[in-house]
Amino acid sequence: MTTGIVKDWRYLEHDMGPAHPESPDRLRAIYKMLEKDKAFSSFRIIEPRPATGTEIELIHTKAYHDRIRQTAGLERAYLDPDTSTSPKSYETALLAAGGTLRAAEMIMEKKIDDAFALVRPPGHHAEASAALGFCIFNNIAIAAQHLVRWVGLKRILIVDWDLHHGNGTQHSFEDRDDVLYFSTHQFPHYPGSGHWSEAGKGKGEGFTVNVPLAAGKTDADFLYIFRRLLAPVARTFKPEFILVSAGFDIFAGDPLGGMELSVDGFGALAAELQGLARSLSAGRILYVLEGGYNLFGLRDGVGRVLLAMGNSNRIAASNARVSASTGAELAPVFRTHKKYWPVEP
Repeated sequence: MTTGIVKDWRYLEHDMGPAHPESPDRLRAIYKMLEKDKAFSSFRIIEPRPATGTEIELIHTKAYHDRIRQTAGLERAYLDPDTSTSPKSYETALLAAGGTLRAAEMIMEKKIDDAFALVRPPGHHAEASAALGFCIFNNIAIAAQHLVRWVGLKRILIVDWDLHHGNGTQHSFEDRDDVLYFSTHQFPHYPGSGHWSEAGKGKGEGFTVNVPLAAGKTDADFLYIFRRLLAPVARTFKPEFILVSAGFDIFAGDPLGGMELSVDGFGALAAELQGLARSLSAGRILYVLEGGYNLFGLRDGVGRVLLAMGNSNRIAASNARVSASTGAELAPVFRTHKKYWPVEP
């Protein structure tokens, strides 16, 4: 198997200031690990390309794209209370979206089996006409729409395990049945969306699956959700391509979150998704970096995911039983989606 990695030091040129949690140090830590650890020496490095205006506008409005373009070269432009630009942020954001697209294209061209787009700025909070939560362009939503509109795929599954709900991704597809959005996230927490009752609209009813969770969830909790809820939904939906918003802020000790996932837990979640990809989408799966602000958890969590991708065998994981309190949290999710999918707690 050949796993691709989107890696380019130009991603460090987007800088929102020394005190900002979404800093260049995030990728610097990951990239240094990749260069030092021989376990990753066989992985194929994917050189990103800038996304075109037409590609950005698959998801974003032209007016919004123009607004971001006008920040190029400016010392600082504030897009929302949490998100700003530096002189090369526009160029870097185009590379983040374009690197994600290039990885998806190479998977479809069978040049690689799967890939991890180690890009920044992240994307899943970005709305059609607004930057939010450290995100400028919605990298994963652009890739999904590209695969539907220009590649011709009929069913895309997006799995979002970031600590925060991917409001922008949900809003991009919630009225459609060709892109299924599945999100686990801490709730109530930023950005405030992602209640279990948000299950899609119109033609897309049932194709948005939100799993809001109280803080403190462990490896076993997430594995239970993946096996008892995500897996039967995915097997029924039969995606042709799986996209993963891979946020590492569910790591125990992340400064912006309250979850308790271990670094090995990230490998276990990836192993579950790799198994689904092999059985449902001809192995086509692309991970895209979102959050993660504890550099140890981010670096080693990414490493565990990459090792799971490079291993064709399922990783043995810990038990996936949940407590009574977690079961009670999940009950309305199962009740809601039992109408659409063969799910049982």
